[in-house]
Amino acid sequence: MEYRYLGKSGLMVSCLSLGGWVTYGGQVGPEIAQQCMKTAFDLGINFFDTAEVYSGGQCEIDMGVAIRKFGWKRSDLVISTKIFWGGKGPNDRGLSRKHIIEGTDASLKRLQLDYVDLLYAHRPDPDTPMEEIVRAFNHVINQGKAFYWGTSEWSPQQITEAHAVAQRLNLIAPLMEQPQYNMFHRDRVEKDYLPLFKNFGMGATIWSPLASGLLSGKYNAGVPHDSRLAIQDNAVMKRLRDGLDSEDGRVKLSKVSNLGNIAKQLDCSTAQLALAWCLKNPNISSVITGASKPSQIEENVKALRVVPLLTDEVMASIEEILLNKPASDYNFRSS
Repeated sequence: MEYRYLGKSGLMVSCLSLGGWVTYGGQVGPEIAQQCMKTAFDLGINFFDTAEVYSGGQCEIDMGVAIRKFGWKRSDLVISTKIFWGGKGPNDRGLSRKHIIEGTDASLKRLQLDYVDLLYAHRPDPDTPMEEIVRAFNHVINQGKAFYWGTSEWSPQQITEAHAVAQRLNLIAPLMEQPQYNMFHRDRVEKDYLPLFKNFGMGATIWSPLASGLLSGKYNAGVPHDSRLAIQDNAVMKRLRDGLDSEDGRVKLSKVSNLGNIAKQLDCSTAQLALAWCLKNPNISSVITGASKPSQIEENVKALRVVPLLTDEVMASIEEILLNKPASDYNFRSS
């Protein structure tokens, strides 16, 4: 396993991590979640990601049970959770000081932990003043309930404002952003966030590196019954599933098929190629993967050996297929 610094901090996270969105507490039961987390840990993954909203808090519960069951040394783990959607009450959502503090306490109780390493603002909250948000996350850190705080799917302008508030008040600024990033979703990370990486030393822990499985090639011939897109009671999965029949969906499936040809040349799977492509980006601290089976984690970790194979020539061949490189002067670091 490779470990990378989380932005400009001294904290090291595994470049591949395991997240619980959709899967733990929802798609699979606690026993499978435990097996997956143990497999990940045994393979060197130290970063596990969840959120208060995942399966109504059950994901945090299942992950917490696994951590206690295996008796892992706390310093060997990097645990993150995210605050925004905590319930149906008027103060159970958003980034008010009240919800940030109470939501964090509730998450820690479900996780059975004294603290999380990383605490994210799961979405921006235009209804709460930025000073209140920054002060609240600093309070949580000062109380020892989190070590670092960050954002998820915030705009560059919002993140810049948070940094300005923190600098003005001599407070801790957000260290990391958790955006969606994959071969089909690139602009924000490869273009919009470049000033944040350069000026603030922000780290990025990206989600959906396989575009909810699309980039694995598993949907080239339809939707398998045990796949993520087959989940019926999830609005996001339904939208993605319906999109496969659109013109854009068919174009993407064709591109995935062509990417599969490159993967064959490199003696790897299409999923491993897509993960390695994300890891190639030097601004990515960790690629958050999902898994409903331990075997999927074992296969995902093999993407590490593919990264050195992504030469400039191979990367150029990938770009010829994707045809979506953002208009910027950004380039991946050569091997």
